[in-house]
Amino acid sequence: MIFAHKIALDLTEAQEAYCRKAAGTARFTYNWALTHWKMQYRNGEKPTAGKLKAQWNALKHERYPWVEDVHKDANQQPFTHLATALQKFFRHEAGYPTFKKKGQHDSFYISNDKCQVEGKRFRLPRLGWVRMREALRFDGQIMSAVVSRIAARWYVSIAVRLDITPPSCENQAVGGVDLGIRHLATLSTGEVIEGPKPVRKLLHALRRCSKSLARKARGSANREKARRRLARLHDRIACQRRDCLHKLTTDLVRRFGTVVIEDLYVKGMVRNHTLARAISDMGFGMFRRMLSYKADAAGVTMVVADRWFPSSKRCSQCGALVDTLPLSRRVFQCACGLATDRDLNAALNLHHYPGLLGK
Repeated sequence: MIFAHKIALDLTEAQEAYCRKAAGTARFTYNWALTHWKMQYRNGEKPTAGKLKAQWNALKHERYPWVEDVHKDANQQPFTHLATALQKFFRHEAGYPTFKKKGQHDSFYISNDKCQVEGKRFRLPRLGWVRMREALRFDGQIMSAVVSRIAARWYVSIAVRLDITPPSCENQAVGGVDLGIRHLATLSTGEVIEGPKPVRKLLHALRRCSKSLARKARGSANREKARRRLARLHDRIACQRRDCLHKLTTDLVRRFGTVVIEDLYVKGMVRNHTLARAISDMGFGMFRRMLSYKADAAGVTMVVADRWFPSSKRCSQCGALVDTLPLSRRVFQCACGLATDRDLNAALNLHHYPGLLGK
């Protein structure tokens, strides 16, 4: 099992300059490979990542001597990334690869044999030891590392292989989790988890920074300052959302042996322009991804209810279905006399979902 730990770096000016140069080399190599792949494919040839890498290695020292200023992993791994992107495209799992732009997802790769970690220090090839904000949380074999920049901050994501067997969870408790936009999650135990709603709270600041950026002249230093200010604000919003979801998913796998969630069609839900911002602000897709890998590591069973399971319209007491239940109606009422919060009712139905499969 492989886990990755993303840690912020404290870099000096010289170290940051090297990271920018390495990320630029990786970006240039990827764009070079994509350009030549398109040309060769258009000419009827059958290009591969291995052939493109061989062509690159034959001419890079003569045409692009500056690539020698950074470690070779920065200009070798992009061919693997391009091959992966093309495979996903031909399997209809992603769109066609696009060219990388400076300042967007700047990163470079370091293979496992060059990675060294000692406490709060990480060794970069050609650069030496750099400071990390915290120590690595996992003890195992380091597989690789990716140094990336988000806004104005540099991070290192260290992948570690853990030779552990997921324990068999002896906890028999079942927890139903209903996600929503009013509250992040409602549990079948009656607990209500409030989401941070970072976009909603910082929407005024986002608008102000966006307007400030739009007023700046293109190519000016003030525009670059405004762009970085907006990027830092977006990073702050993303960090708040991830922090809340990490805490919630970790708490769920510690308390329950089985967690039942809905199979939400998030892509279709955000087509409702009235609710799209609120749905995206909660991070439903990220919640499911986090819960999935944490449940596997803890030996917890994660059950995804069928997409058409009527968790909201079904009475958790008698099992009857109501005809309509608009979003504005927050109280679920049934002919049997049950009157409860609609989110709690859905969570209780998810709690009993395994027993309802045969009915």
